[in-house]
Amino acid sequence: MEKKIRVGVIFGGRSGEHEVSLVSASSIINALDKDKYEVIPIGITPDGRWLSSANTMSLLKAKSRIEGEPERIIAPEPHRRELVSVEHNAPPEEIDVVFPIVHGTYGEDGTLQGLLELADIPYVGAGVLGSALGMDKVLQKKIFKQEDLPVVKYAWVLSSEVRVQQKKTINVCEKSLGYPMFVKPANTGSSVGITKAHNRKELMNGLVLAATFDRKIIVEEGVKGVREIECSVLGNDTPIASVPGEIIPGNEFYDYNAKYVDGNSTPVIPADLPKKVVKEIQRLAIRAFRSLDCWGMARVDFFVTGRGKVYLNELNTIPGFTSISMYPKLWEASGLAYADLLDKLITLAFEMHALKSTRATSYSPSSAWYDV
Repeated sequence: MEKKIRVGVIFGGRSGEHEVSLVSASSIINALDKDKYEVIPIGITPDGRWLSSANTMSLLKAKSRIEGEPERIIAPEPHRRELVSVEHNAPPEEIDVVFPIVHGTYGEDGTLQGLLELADIPYVGAGVLGSALGMDKVLQKKIFKQEDLPVVKYAWVLSSEVRVQQKKTINVCEKSLGYPMFVKPANTGSSVGITKAHNRKELMNGLVLAATFDRKIIVEEGVKGVREIECSVLGNDTPIASVPGEIIPGNEFYDYNAKYVDGNSTPVIPADLPKKVVKEIQRLAIRAFRSLDCWGMARVDFFVTGRGKVYLNELNTIPGFTSISMYPKLWEASGLAYADLLDKLITLAFEMHALKSTRATSYSPSSAWYDV
């Protein structure tokens, strides 16, 4: 019998998107072909402890006490590719590839990817740079503008400025943008901490809320009458784009409750758009993916006006994988089933790791100038 591929699925984490991550990971674990893969669940608690046992998922979902649970971490040493016991009383577990599904901070922002690079373990999704840029909405927007990609007007401020220079931050936003405005923490996802501000009071309240989640806050002008369109991208150096889908939010905008709690938002897949607009969205999705030096996967979000004008909103390098998440549903509508999508992502992880492994990591100068 062919040896099974050992897939470490990392979930949870120190993030406002902890609960979403658990649901995404459950879907992935259930869908992975058990004849082909051996799944190693790796859960990270809200305070950053790493657990790995058959009970890890249920413990994190129930918010149970974890005293006595086996703590295992990935050692940042190349060629080990192991989960190592913190207590040193259990043998290490080998890992062939990691599927990180930690949404938000300390998972989607390049920090976890940096650990996996040090450990020399193949992993699904973007690398350190692409993950960091994909997480930071301010830097992401700056690169999109530099690449001449269409984005809405925006401004950004620091949380420290919100606390001590409230009038100045309000003036910065109002001078650059018109109402309504969307106020967002620059480094969160799943619509955590987002406010739609229709006036100065709501803008200030939104800035204060966003400042509780991040040091940096982005404020975007709300374009009236737009449709929210999403497109999935898959691949490494030659990425492809899925059919676009539309989200019709049940609330005023697609906030956290509309996404996960209320269940009254409606996905329309594929989106009812002219072929010309579909092609433009797919083209821009791939350009955005490449501009941030991404690989593996990303979901790219757009706004489309009634006249067919397309605005690039943002790119997410670890999109949701729940049963209602758009990333896998868009690929399913494009002819790639959920389980086959997971197979492809793992294959891409191995391919990218093999490509990176060809890089030289040492250099021998002609003379030992450093020998002093």
